[in-house]
Amino acid sequence: MSDTRNKEIERSIIKKFRPELWSQFTKAINTYKLIKDGDKIAVCISGGKDSMLMAKLFQELHRHGKKNFEVEYIVMNPGYNTANYENILKNLELMQVPATVFDSDIFKVVDKEVEGSPCYLCARMRRGALYAKAKELGCNKIALGHHYDDVIETILMGMLYGGQIQTMMPKLHSSNFEDMELIRPLYLIREEDVKKWAAYNDLKFINCACRMTEMLAKENDLDFGSKRAETKALIAQLREMSPYIEANIFKSVENVHLNALIAYKTPDGNRHHFLDRYDEYSE
Repeated sequence: MSDTRNKEIERSIIKKFRPELWSQFTKAINTYKLIKDGDKIAVCISGGKDSMLMAKLFQELHRHGKKNFEVEYIVMNPGYNTANYENILKNLELMQVPATVFDSDIFKVVDKEVEGSPCYLCARMRRGALYAKAKELGCNKIALGHHYDDVIETILMGMLYGGQIQTMMPKLHSSNFEDMELIRPLYLIREEDVKKWAAYNDLKFINCACRMTEMLAKENDLDFGSKRAETKALIAQLREMSPYIEANIFKSVENVHLNALIAYKTPDGNRHHFLDRYDEYSE
């Protein structure tokens, strides 16, 4: 039965959701040159819908002749409750993803060290642990399951709450792990299409799974949000006014005109102001 279910799940990716999932996955890989010959990629599975889909997409990529790279599927347990941990293991078995599972005490450490929102520290610690495990397994890249909606939310959050223009990049060199890179193969996939795929296959995944988030939600009788949740809601409102809003947010960081900015920073950290070269330009 499990084998039949897994084949149905795989078929839905290639057939029913091909334009939305498979095509956008391969488009991102080609557009941003995410995979090179000889790569060994650690596909990081959190247990949510996005990372589980990403694991299946990588399996399909290997199955369809792309064997110029290797893959390791890794799952870190940072301290999930029993129900969430069992859900992850159940889905790995159902979808026949041969993952290396390892434990860490990140939730416990963050709970003890941080007052207020622990999300930033938790994310950094989790990423560091994933890099370390990937390097131990001989990988030179880690793949994370951030999607198109994460990208446009990040752009808008930076402007509204950070006073800056930046985006979530499709790939990055690690600053702490030499010769390691981070890639985001779901970069062009819409979250709504991931949800449709999960619903079509009657798949149940964990959400955030952070114990502190769960506790705050229970105490305050709410769906514990964040600036990202607020931004997601704002984008949904804007979409009602124009169907092009999301695409335009995404394109805004591809169409940056340096001559039309008051100031900008270069990778070396230097800040350049428009007055520095004002006399060179005209309207």
